[in-house]
Amino acid sequence: MKSDFYKYQAQTSPNPLALEIKKAKGSFVYDIYNHKYLDFIAGVSANTLGHNHPKIVEAIKKQADTYLHVMVYGEFIQKPQVDLAKILVDNLPKKLNSVYLTNSGTEATEGALKLAKRVTSRYEIIAAKNAYHGNTQGAMSVSGKEEQNSAFRPLIPGVKFIEFNNIADLSKITKKTAAVILETIQGGAGFIESKNDYLNKVQKRCNEVGTLLILDEVQTGIGRTGTFFGFENYNVIPDILITGKGLGGGMPIGAFISSNEMMATLKQNPKLGHITTFGGHPVIAAAALTTLQVLFQSNLMEDTLVKEQLIRKLLVHPLIVEIRGKGLMLAIILKDSETVNQVILKAIKNGLLLFWLLFEPKAIRITPPLTISNHEIKEGCNIIINLLNQIDC
Repeated sequence: MKSDFYKYQAQTSPNPLALEIKKAKGSFVYDIYNHKYLDFIAGVSANTLGHNHPKIVEAIKKQADTYLHVMVYGEFIQKPQVDLAKILVDNLPKKLNSVYLTNSGTEATEGALKLAKRVTSRYEIIAAKNAYHGNTQGAMSVSGKEEQNSAFRPLIPGVKFIEFNNIADLSKITKKTAAVILETIQGGAGFIESKNDYLNKVQKRCNEVGTLLILDEVQTGIGRTGTFFGFENYNVIPDILITGKGLGGGMPIGAFISSNEMMATLKQNPKLGHITTFGGHPVIAAAALTTLQVLFQSNLMEDTLVKEQLIRKLLVHPLIVEIRGKGLMLAIILKDSETVNQVILKAIKNGLLLFWLLFEPKAIRITPPLTISNHEIKEGCNIIINLLNQIDC
């Protein structure tokens, strides 16, 4: 299978990890040789309830037996879509009361950018340096890492960049700006939290000049930072909210969420202002609905903060410079990228899955399923400490 993987499947990096997967369950992934790996990645923050959660699997099977795709999004009334939209709105601030379901987070970014332009009749977008919002051309245009973008230019025009957490840069938001798009916690840049009430000050400036605030919660949403969405930690409410990853509980999904008034602009002048064939697929919507139901009926969100403190307590070592992030969205910052590479690659051989961040080479990602147990956390952290002990300080 490995030779066919390299021969027939397009690659995204020179040296993929290339584990040959047999099955996955709970907090563990198993390869074809029956080696067991504790998963501290969760499909890059996607498997909120772990692998193959029985209630999600049951919901998928039940919906698959009922109907699959029947019509392009927004024409037929499909119960999984309606129920999913309702549970999202019921657990969000009042002004976020209309949901557009997509196939992925990057598609949700595209929809959010279009919506902002349509509502404001402006075209300038302001984004943050070192941001990551997806890999389609619109999303790349507001992702602030030139080494990732340069090979694919020209991208969409009218995008300017500010420095995250830099209050002085907020003067660049003017009456020409349709929207400011920010990650609530910068992901690829190294899990950087906002400081000194930054997001609230961004929103205040946006309100002064009639600019919309888009918050990208593809990684920070669905309980990962201890609240349903990360913005709840920072005294701010976006005009447009983007979600994805963990919403599907392991299935591909995204959504952008705004007010009914704003969303209504997409249905006329022109009609079909934003359309998708498979967005809100009933099987995936059923999986997402179940993910949220389990989340809200449990203490998993609150427990992420307890588990964060356990991880911080266990991961103390001279080679660890700091631990960034919140809840179960954490990044271990080491002294250099070589040490990071050693730890991640050796961890696999020791039965632990870790991963890199996009733009911070000194970071190790820790984003396990929210369902991970304290015992499993201790097991994984012990492996990390033992590997660091093998490296010369």
